[in-house]
Amino acid sequence: MNNVMAGEAERPLVSAGTSGTPSVFAVTSLMLARDLRLAFRKASQLVQPLAFFALITTLFPLAVTPELTQLRRIAPGVVWAAALLSSLLALEFLFRDDAQDGTLEQYALSGRSLTGLLAAKTAAHWLLTGLPLALMAPLAGVALGVQGAALPGILASVTVGTVTLSLIGAVGAALTLGVRRSGALLSLLTLPLSIPVLIFGARATQLAIQGQPYGAPLTLLAALAVFGITVSPLAAAAAVRINLE
Repeated sequence: MNNVMAGEAERPLVSAGTSGTPSVFAVTSLMLARDLRLAFRKASQLVQPLAFFALITTLFPLAVTPELTQLRRIAPGVVWAAALLSSLLALEFLFRDDAQDGTLEQYALSGRSLTGLLAAKTAAHWLLTGLPLALMAPLAGVALGVQGAALPGILASVTVGTVTLSLIGAVGAALTLGVRRSGALLSLLTLPLSIPVLIFGARATQLAIQGQPYGAPLTLLAALAVFGITVSPLAAAAAVRINLE
């Protein structure tokens, strides 16, 4: 019974086509649900980025100083550096398993929109990695001595910023798809592109901690996210097709 259910979870696109041609939204929804179900079977991959984020933000007060004034000063950099590095841990697995078992090739040959399918996979990555990191960021801020009034600003900035980080990571993961042990190369590709997100995100967090308006850097973060949503799935699909040829 479990094997039958597992097979159904891994072949949602095939079963959807038996009752006619589904819409792009239906196909991407099935892809998103499939990736979420499969991800929860590998709990270690879900916990690893969150544990890494918690470890970094916990070690900084021990390594630097327990004084709250100094911790608040370094909190923006600590939170955002930890979020950026944590998001990189799960990127290597974004397309790797599907590429190894031939699923990506089937997607490319299925006649469906490969761009939409990869966008769904990227959305699943953000729901499993970026969103939990964003929810943990206010807790990390409390550990670093941040006052409660700044926590909504931290939550908003990390939420928007991790969307862009997932989109950038999707392009990097697609470009390094055919490279063995691509973790180091993936980091070299994505880290330079993530610098604007790090700058604007840390600035928004800093302003929120200082009690000042943080709308300007948050707007720039949102603009980067919109640009990434527009460009990233197209670039990832093109990279995947190149690697499959």
